[in-house]
Amino acid sequence: VQLVESGGGVVQTGGSLRLSCVASGEDIVEINFMGWHRQAPGKQRELVAGIAKGVGTVYLDDPTGRFTISGETAQKTSFLQMNNLQIEDTTDYYCDVLARVGYAAGDNSYWGDGTQVTVSS
Repeated sequence: VQLVESGGGVVQTGGSLRLSCVASGEDIVEINFMGWHRQAPGKQRELVAGIAKGVGTVYLDDPTGRFTISGETAQKTSFLQMNNLQIEDTTDYYCDVLARVGYAAGDNSYWGDGTQVTVSS
């Protein structure tokens, strides 16, 4: 399973970015969860938002209401829309999926390489 993230970059305070994650792999049977995480230097990676098969948004850690996750596990894509970005949002963002692959009985976790978001003043 390969995950490709895109959409990161440099933006000024108050700007917006839309991160995209596309999963691919011939042996993917189904994707049950797609999530976006961030990891600041020296800190643990934390889940920001996630969508689940047949459910939609199941997690969104954004009390400010600036982030929205969308996408469809059946389409193997997820998006993280980030509005009104602030300096503290600067970090690397990672996509992950829980997918059933090949003849596996359960899900395994797969990660992308990350995309960098830099918010400047």
